[in-house]
Amino acid sequence: MPRHRSQIPDTSGATAQEILELANKNNVRFLRLQFTDILGINKNVEIPASQFEKALAGDIMFDGSSIEGFVRIEESDMLLSPDFSTFQIFPWSEENSRVARLICDINTPDGNPFAGDPRTVLKKMLARAATAGYTMNAGMEAEFFMFKPRPDEEPSTITHDVGSYFDLAPADLGEDARRASTRSISGTPTLSRLPTTSRLSDSW
Repeated sequence: MPRHRSQIPDTSGATAQEILELANKNNVRFLRLQFTDILGINKNVEIPASQFEKALAGDIMFDGSSIEGFVRIEESDMLLSPDFSTFQIFPWSEENSRVARLICDINTPDGNPFAGDPRTVLKKMLARAATAGYTMNAGMEAEFFMFKPRPDEEPSTITHDVGSYFDLAPADLGEDARRASTRSISGTPTLSRLPTTSRLSDSW
């Protein structure tokens, strides 16, 4: 499957029409409207291109009673209100049928923010901290595992990495992966390549 590095410009301040044009220009055929439940688990409603205008207007509804910690069945209707600044195209989607995402706030049917929406709660806390003279900063930490292939080269769930935190002696090839990742992120040419998946299995 072709892979593409996202080339989407900053969409802060973009209008719904500009997002539509950007989606059309980049062959976006599906849009994931993402939000989180009260436990912080990512959820989404995926819609086809025919529903993009409705979604950008904040008119896509979902059943809030199906989401952990939200509402009871008799007050289940919830609206997804997308934040246009979060528009991104998934780089692993197919070139002629790409998939994009927008992170959403959750509103009640009358258009007011839903009090149980974690994103709404975070915004309130940020505003509260600001009035007290504080600036809240957050950062993400990406974690991943490297898996050994099976003898037939199919994927497995056997992890390659056996080292612990702050080990000095190399217990696995994790330190090579970290160096290669650092070079890639910093734009430094990689002088040596990591072993291929098959060679990883041969090493262990």
